[in-house]
This record gives sequence, C-alpha cells and structure tokens, in this order.
Amino acid sequence: MNLFPWVIAGFLFFVAAWFAWRYYVLKRRVDQYAELVRSVPERLPADLVEIENLSSAIAALKSSFANQLAALGSENTRLATVLAQLTDGVLIADSAGQVQYANPAAQKLFESENPIGRSVAEVVRNHQLIEAWRRSQQMRELQTESVELPARKHFLQLIVIPDKHAGGSLLVVQDLTRVRKLETVRRDFISNVSHELRTPLASLKALTETLQNGAISDPDAGPRFLSRIITEVDALTQMAQELLDLSRIESGQVELVLAPLSPKDLLSSAADRMKLQAERANLKLHANCLTDLPAIRADKSRLEQVLVNLIHNSVKFTKPGGEIVLEAEAGYGCVRFAVRDSGVGIPSESLSRIFERFYRVDRSRTGSGTGLGLSISKHIVEAHGGKIWAESEETRGSTFYFEIPVW
Repeated sequence: MNLFPWVIAGFLFFVAAWFAWRYYVLKRRVDQYAELVRSVPERLPADLVEIENLSSAIAALKSSFANQLAALGSENTRLATVLAQLTDGVLIADSAGQVQYANPAAQKLFESENPIGRSVAEVVRNHQLIEAWRRSQQMRELQTESVELPARKHFLQLIVIPDKHAGGSLLVVQDLTRVRKLETVRRDFISNVSHELRTPLASLKALTETLQNGAISDPDAGPRFLSRIITEVDALTQMAQELLDLSRIESGQVELVLAPLSPKDLLSSAADRMKLQAERANLKLHANCLTDLPAIRADKSRLEQVLVNLIHNSVKFTKPGGEIVLEAEAGYGCVRFAVRDSGVGIPSESLSRIFERFYRVDRSRTGSGTGLGLSISKHIVEAHGGKIWAESEETRGSTFYFEIPVW
C-alpha cells in the first residue's frame, strides 16, 4: 500500500490549518488594534505582538500627524492674533456670500457686533461696496472701491480678493479718514500760506512801484511808503521766524529749560506783558489764581509765549468793553490754565482745526497775525507733556485750556 499520497495530503492539511490559524490570529490582532484606534486613538500601543511593525508605523504616523497639527494650530493662533490686531478690517465670505470670519476692526468699521453667518450685504450696508464685491464674484478679479460715509464722516476703501479655489472672497477694508484729513490739511496749508504771502508781497510790489514812479522824492509820501514797506517786511520776517520756530519745535530741536514754576507768577508775568495791548483795545485783563497751587515743571519763557499768544488771540476777537480772564487751578497731577474771553466765539466746525498751521476762522481773514500762534502754542504745551484745547460758543466767547504736569 502506497502511503506517500496520504503523507503529502496530511502535510498540506497541516500547513493549511497552520496558515488559517495564523490568519485568524492576525485578523483578531488587527481587529483589536482597529478598535483601539477608534476608541482610544491618543493611547495607541506601538509594540503589539504579531503586528509590531504595523503598530509601530501607525504610532510614528500618529506622532508625525500630531506634530503637524500642533504646528498648524500654532500658525493659526499667530494668524488669528495678527488679524485681531490689524487696524484694517478683514472679512472672509464663502461662495454664497455668507461671512465666515470678521476681525474686530471690521466689526468696528461696519458697526456690526456679530457678522458671522450674515450676508456680505447685511454687514457692509453700502451699495457701492456691495457692487464691488458682486463684480469680484462675477469676474473673479480683484476689485477696489472707495466711499465716503457722510453720517459718520468716514472714508473707507474696500479691496475684494476672490478665492479662485473655494469660490469665496476676502474683503479688506481700510479706514482712510485720517489720510483724507491730512490731505485736506495739506491743501488748506498751501491755500493759507499762499494767501498770507500774497497780501504782503502785493503790497510791497505796489509800494516799490509807487516809489519808483517818483513818490520817493515826495517829502510826505516817500517816508510814509517806506514805513509801510518796513511794516510788511517785518510781517514776512515774523512769519518766516514763526515757521522756523514751529519746524524746530515739531522736529524736537528746541530744548526746554525746565524748572519749578509758580502758576501765579506765570499768569502775572503774561498779564503784565499784554496789559497795555488790552487797554488800547478797551478790554479788561486780569488774572485769578490761588497762591498755594503746586509748582509746575516748565520752561517759563515758552509757557509765557503760549499765554501771550492766547491773550493776543482773545484781544483780536473781543469787542471793546469786553473782558479777558486768566485762571489756574489744580488738576490730577497737573495745573490747568484757562484764558477766557467775552469775544465773538468760534464756530463748532472750526474748533477741531484752530490749532492747525495757518488755519483761521473765515471772519479772521481781515485780522492781523500769521495764523501760526495757536499751532506753536499747541506744540509747546505738548513738549511739556501737557495738552491744549478750546471750548467756545458763537457770540458768547471762548475759553482756551491747557494743562501742565506738576513738578
């Protein structure tokens, strides 16, 4: 009887059984590992029996993924911090126009407390800006639009950048209010300085031409015209000197000689200097100040210049019979000075601009001076670490305040 086929069959059966058993064991191990992946992915073993290589590879992959996720989270945190600190507003909208993200600046600029989930039109609420966003969505190109919001006196510029992959868009909103204001100041400065220079230059030209035409030999007209020329030249010299002083103060080239100074002494000194000018204008000028006020940290000559400028301003715009009062009182860590007058007052729309170079309220065009006194005063006060402002009501007078820190 030949047993060889039976031996071969038995051997094959044994091998098949062994492989079946190994398959069963490996499958059970893999199923158990899969269950661990689903239930406790944060605590996966890396050395499971029978599947050490697989578990070790997955553990390494998990560690790499965790590191990448941590790095991504760190980048997102930094990006979120940057967006939160940006002064420009940032909106991110999806393809349907729903806002998915808005930084604090965008919420402030559009006065929207909770824009997330709302449409771009609801958040922006300006047809020009909405049309710019729609054009960008339709053309899939960058769009820019600038608008003025008269009710809020703001100038905004919107830049819409389409997302060519997801179909959404990025909206960047810039507040150009300060830039436009600086442009207005620049234009006004050029206009004002041109006006200030044109008048004395035209006068000088007319006077010199008159003298050239024979008036210089006239014993009466010659000296009178020469005197007027000297007056105009002095005015131009004063303007140039004040512009130079203002430029030096703004650039920090003027060093203040700081020392303890009594507020009462400062007011008395300024009042004495301007007393004669006030009397000529038939105005009453006096100072009210307590003697026990704390000393201030100041350059006496510079602060006296501030008071003289303010008093001179009040003299120009107060009718004869009026009154100018100098006051000082203790504040929180400072002494507050005030120059009050019973003059014509300042329109409310001009109050925020009276400290600009050459800026004048329209009615003062016929007055004397260069229009630089208040600007110089502002810079001197700020160089002392203080602040200056004005309060006024038309026809009821004005009050100029400034505060100087105590010694």
